[in-house]
Amino acid sequence: MRDDRRRIRRRVSQSPQRRQITGFSNPTVKYLRSLREKKHRKAAGTFLAEGLRLLTDARECGHLPELLVLSDARDPHPLLEALERDVMAAGGEVIETTPEILSKITGKANPQAVAGVFAEFDTSLAALDRSAASIWLVAQALRDPGNLGTMLRTGDAVGAGGLILIDDCADPFSVEAVRASMGAVFTQQIAQARWEEFLPWLRSGPGQLVAASLRDAVPYRGAPYAAPCFILVGNESQGLPEEYEATCDLRVTMPMRGRADSLNAAVAGAVLAYEVLAGLEGASPASHS
Repeated sequence: MRDDRRRIRRRVSQSPQRRQITGFSNPTVKYLRSLREKKHRKAAGTFLAEGLRLLTDARECGHLPELLVLSDARDPHPLLEALERDVMAAGGEVIETTPEILSKITGKANPQAVAGVFAEFDTSLAALDRSAASIWLVAQALRDPGNLGTMLRTGDAVGAGGLILIDDCADPFSVEAVRASMGAVFTQQIAQARWEEFLPWLRSGPGQLVAASLRDAVPYRGAPYAAPCFILVGNESQGLPEEYEATCDLRVTMPMRGRADSLNAAVAGAVLAYEVLAGLEGASPASHS
């Protein structure tokens, strides 16, 4: 299967730079539809992103799709024209097709007028530069792609370096996660690792590991955060394993004033990230100038 997908990708990349597709049975359409499934994304080493805003964000971050798919019923737009021009100049391919076929490709009844195929990024821990940012988000066994995309958006909002996915998480390159990230999949670095890989990597350099917890925790407001701060969020239903919490440098607790005993994982990560940001900015000499 991997070899078959690689051959399809090569055949697509070697096609003329611009062409039109009108048939649902076209091999390229089948290839594009297959990217909605993780096993096919991994086999091809590519992922699908949809929408002019998202693809424009990618372009502005230096990421161009290797294949751009346009609806033949689209309205003219200068950003779309710039995207198309840059893809062609970079040697990528542009395909025009019907809204119906684009709907089949994206899995949406009312698809946007443009979608793109991108090469997956290097998600190894070795590719991360921890000194590039004062905040990093870490998610353990996060299963919901919407929560994963939300955490990427949070990371972008607080100026984090990226999101490190620990153990068995949702695929960050799924259509749902990419869509939920609102473009942050292109602004945030993403790494994937097992816990037994992550912890030695973390301890090999500077880094404070912080988690929301009820075990020997201090109030999250005004806690002694230090950069680079790695904010650890656990599984949506089970939280963090006790042995993972035990390794954290700092455990903090958030008050629950109502009947709920916990926050949504992505929401908890966002609340904590902004508190860490405020704490680090308050501790910086530059903040008092």
